[in-house]
Amino acid sequence: MSLAIYTKNNCIQCKMTKKFLAEHQISFEEHNVSQEPKYIDYLKEKGFRSVPVIEKNSNPIINGFRPDLLKSLLAQ
Repeated sequence: MSLAIYTKNNCIQCKMTKKFLAEHQISFEEHNVSQEPKYIDYLKEKGFRSVPVIEKNSNPIINGFRPDLLKSLLAQ
């Protein structure tokens, strides 16, 4: 499973999502739109206007801090 998380600076939901993933030993690749603005257009093309966005195998699956949906990643 390949997870990517799109975040930005000073984003509490982003921090909480990353913390959840780290606490459950779920590896991910982070893309910070504050540092890499090219990802802003990428996310807009996919219909997202806010972060965090989590992609699994290049398919967006979670937007925002959603512990209920993040728990579904534990079974995989």
